[in-house]
Amino acid sequence: MRQFEIPLPAQTGIGVIAPFDFALDRELWRWVPEQVSLHSTRLPYVPEPVTVRLAEALGDSAGVLRATRDLLVPEPAVVAYACASGSFAGGAAGEAALVQGMLDAGAPAAVTTSGAMIRACEHLGVRRLAVITPYVDAVTERLLAFLAEFGISVPSYVGLGKLGDIWKMSYSDVLAAVNAVDTGEADALFISCTNVPTYDLIGPLETYVRRPVLTANQVTMWAALDMAGHPENPWSRWLPSIHA
Repeated sequence: MRQFEIPLPAQTGIGVIAPFDFALDRELWRWVPEQVSLHSTRLPYVPEPVTVRLAEALGDSAGVLRATRDLLVPEPAVVAYACASGSFAGGAAGEAALVQGMLDAGAPAAVTTSGAMIRACEHLGVRRLAVITPYVDAVTERLLAFLAEFGISVPSYVGLGKLGDIWKMSYSDVLAAVNAVDTGEADALFISCTNVPTYDLIGPLETYVRRPVLTANQVTMWAALDMAGHPENPWSRWLPSIHA
């Protein structure tokens, strides 16, 4: 009897550490090609509204270290900490400590959402960034301070003041925020928070604002794929140069 064999396609694994309330798993999957599998875990529940206190709790290095170890069994090529506020709340030093903690826990490579956003800005030559956040002012101010540490100015920003249920935002909510921010002096637009849905909006928004649109999930998955050495080049596919 002839043996029937189908070769198993090679897979690249990406570990994802998400906040306890993260609800956009499907959006992350849409950013990666079929040859990539996402291995996800959640940070422990914290009974707090979306404030600086919660962002700092989500960015606790001990919790991220434990979550990283939970992801290592399927041997991901990289571990991504998929939380914007948790990775910028402690400033540049706090973001670097998160990355180092994941590496110390055994991750072969590591990236955070905020670190990925800085990588995107550096690649595109962005020095002035218009910003949209779902956060209250105190959290948004932490993001602006984080950007300033890397020499990125924010000529215009909008914070929506949400204390919870960010994942329930609609595309219409995002579009309204874009209409409220002035992108005229900016090199690019950044929409913060991995719980804000943006996947289907990026192309139309880039046409509308005539500059690159960066979003939290987009840059996180780009950086993870890049660090995993995936053969596709997500830069040319997703993030057109501002000089094009």
